[in-house]
Amino acid sequence: MPELAGIHHVKMPVTDLDRSRDWYGRVLGFKVTHEFPDADGVVRGVAGEVPGLGDSMLCLRVNPLAAQGCQGFDPVSFAVPDRAGVEAWAAHLDTLGVPHSPVIEASIGWLLVFNDPDGLDLHLYSWAAHGVDHAGVPGYGRPVS
Repeated sequence: MPELAGIHHVKMPVTDLDRSRDWYGRVLGFKVTHEFPDADGVVRGVAGEVPGLGDSMLCLRVNPLAAQGCQGFDPVSFAVPDRAGVEAWAAHLDTLGVPHSPVIEASIGWLLVFNDPDGLDLHLYSWAAHGVDHAGVPGYGRPVS
């Protein structure tokens, strides 16, 4: 099998490109580096950098039907080092007035959940594990042998 080289980009469906571009910029530090005009000349997609994602880009694309269909779904979990990192993000979101979950003891690590302007669930998940076995809890992950 040929080798993959990571994640090139994550594309989020949005209903209002300007609103989402501003929100992702304010919340995640998103900086637009590319825009995608359609045949009519209207820009309905952008791509760019987010601090901490390395070479992987975040893309926003106007697609109201997909955005509506994804409400309440978590298409991506952004990694943070540990529980302190998750708590720092909670404080950052508080400063911005962005509602979020409490810090959650998730399947493996610590988790914070919040929504983008279209209601997509965004997750901040710690690489550090908490060491609690949730294998018997419905909805939580368990190791597969």
